[in-house]
Amino acid sequence: MFTLALIGRPNVGKSSLFNRLLGRKVAIVHERPGVTRDFQEAQAYYGDMPFRILDTPGLADPETSATHPELAKNMQLQSEAAIEEAQMVAFVVDGIAGITAFDGEIAKFLHKKNKSIIVLINKNDSKKAQTTEYDVFALGFQTVISVSAEHNLGIDALYEAIHPYLTLEEEVEVKDRPLKLAIMGRPNVGKSTLVNALFGEERLLTADMPGVTRDSVSLLWEHNGQKFELIDTAGIRRKAKVQDAVEQLAVQSANRTLQFAEMVVLVIDATIPIEEQLEKQDLSLAQQVAEEGRGLILALNKVDKINHLPQLMEHIRNQLNYQLAQVRDVPMVAISALNHKNLDQLLDMVLELNKLWNMRIPTAKLNDWLPFMLDKHPTPVVSGRRIRIKYMTQVKSRPPTFALFCTKADDLPASYLRYLSNGLRDDFNLPGVPIRFIVKGIKNPYS
Repeated sequence: MFTLALIGRPNVGKSSLFNRLLGRKVAIVHERPGVTRDFQEAQAYYGDMPFRILDTPGLADPETSATHPELAKNMQLQSEAAIEEAQMVAFVVDGIAGITAFDGEIAKFLHKKNKSIIVLINKNDSKKAQTTEYDVFALGFQTVISVSAEHNLGIDALYEAIHPYLTLEEEVEVKDRPLKLAIMGRPNVGKSTLVNALFGEERLLTADMPGVTRDSVSLLWEHNGQKFELIDTAGIRRKAKVQDAVEQLAVQSANRTLQFAEMVVLVIDATIPIEEQLEKQDLSLAQQVAEEGRGLILALNKVDKINHLPQLMEHIRNQLNYQLAQVRDVPMVAISALNHKNLDQLLDMVLELNKLWNMRIPTAKLNDWLPFMLDKHPTPVVSGRRIRIKYMTQVKSRPPTFALFCTKADDLPASYLRYLSNGLRDDFNLPGVPIRFIVKGIKNPYS
């Protein structure tokens, strides 16, 4: 598939262009320079013709190089990797700030690459704009387009520039679509290290400091014939601790990711003292996953650094079952992302949970099972009459959702639904899968 990489110094509007071409907000946009740190990829369309876009952190600027040399080096490598993947590079410059000396350095760098290159003068609709196409021609590139990502100007000209490279989309079977797997957790627990280990290369920035990942970054990848869309997210702290504006945007991006994921791996740092494990924020994340109806797997990371693994896993399992009753028996695996330990076991667990998430139980089996549950624990009595559940069927999967047809539907308590939910988990082997109920009343034919 044709791939377009957005390259340029920080804060020229690459992420705004990325969002504009996608038609939705995916990359975080903020006036602060250097917000993007990993190169982000997504599929966009021009009519029926698909293409990939790569949003990059920008080639290392002097300010970042001085304050965080290791991070700047990795950002540079990320941008260079995006250039190598692309068939065309869109070199983005700032129409307000004008052509800088650093833009000149980037231009020299790009001239050494055997790529088709176009220059986009962004923000050129502003009254403060001072950059003309003639100014940019001095950089030595033939195709120059004035655009405004914010106001959707010049985008048609950009589409015309890439149109010769595009082809019509072929129909993709549902079974061939990638499984959307999100990696979530608190800051600095090893999420990006885990994604790099699964992907097989240093695709995401990592550093021994929290907050390196900001955007939710999607990677297409295949393992043993199964296609995945791996989504790495920013670390999520408690709301009270999130004061920085960029961190707030990063957390919002991670929360949006949850709406599109299918399976979620919640990463927990095994080196944190046992009494601090599964603090309120971890449970809150697990709760969010359950409420969104996604499959949940716990990855206990950095286990190569601890000696009390069995006790720790038992402690976490008990905490989860006690405080997250709606998703009992969440699958858990002990891993070391850095040393690639038990990663195949983690992926096997993801695939198994995905099968359960997609499971459909025949109506006949459910209604053979239901009387046993009603005899074992009868429904409550309301206004002198017992609630009668007459019928049950599964109305959808992803997650498994069941309809109950009963008298006094509004009076059936949540505790009884939990009882039925736990029975379904035990008798139909549904650990870690959210289960939902729709309770419908039965009309009295004589009323």
